[in-house]
Amino acid sequence: MKLEWEGEEEDRLAAIRAAEERDRLEARVNGAPIVIANEFSEVQVSRVETRNGSRLMIKSPRSGQWVSLCPLELEALTWQAPATFSAMIGHPFGPLVTEDEQSPQNKNNI
Repeated sequence: MKLEWEGEEEDRLAAIRAAEERDRLEARVNGAPIVIANEFSEVQVSRVETRNGSRLMIKSPRSGQWVSLCPLELEALTWQAPATFSAMIGHPFGPLVTEDEQSPQNKNNI
């Protein structure tokens, strides 16, 4: 008997796609990564060249999490108040906005 959960196959396929995307981006890293760390966290920051321009890839070696951000997404970080970052730290590994809270227009863009 094999235990399974609802959405297991979708989760597996999403993890495979994410790993493939990470590998594609890592193959296009420009220069050596910059490591930024303190007693709470460590991240590696790399510039990645894509066909649509440069992106910043931020990886957390401890958790294995990563994100790739375009210049506009990076600029959007500068628009945030400190409370936004506090909320992100207070709820790690989860979205700030749930699917239920998203506007119908944004749901179509996912």
